[in-house]
Amino acid sequence: MSDSLDAYLVLSGLLFAIGSFGFLARRNAISMLMSIELMLNAVNLAIVAFGAFIPALGGQGSVIALIVIAAAAAEATVGLAIVIAIFRNKKTPLVDEYDSMRQ
Repeated sequence: MSDSLDAYLVLSGLLFAIGSFGFLARRNAISMLMSIELMLNAVNLAIVAFGAFIPALGGQGSVIALIVIAAAAAEATVGLAIVIAIFRNKKTPLVDEYDSMRQ
């Protein structure tokens, strides 16, 4: 079963579903960032699996996955900096409280 592309895609879909549920169900900003990272890792797993099982892609799947990892690291850095800045002002990590910053 592990030599099949289907197994990797099912695992990738399951990880993406868990990440999207975590993003939609949580109100904590740090948990939401972790869920986004889980979704990006699920996409990376699918890209690498396609790169390994489709000979025409060659090593391009790994290169695309590295680009996604770099973008995820930048997103996590900027997102965490924003969350820390808001936490210093509002003293809460809950995103429901962030809409009051307009005042």
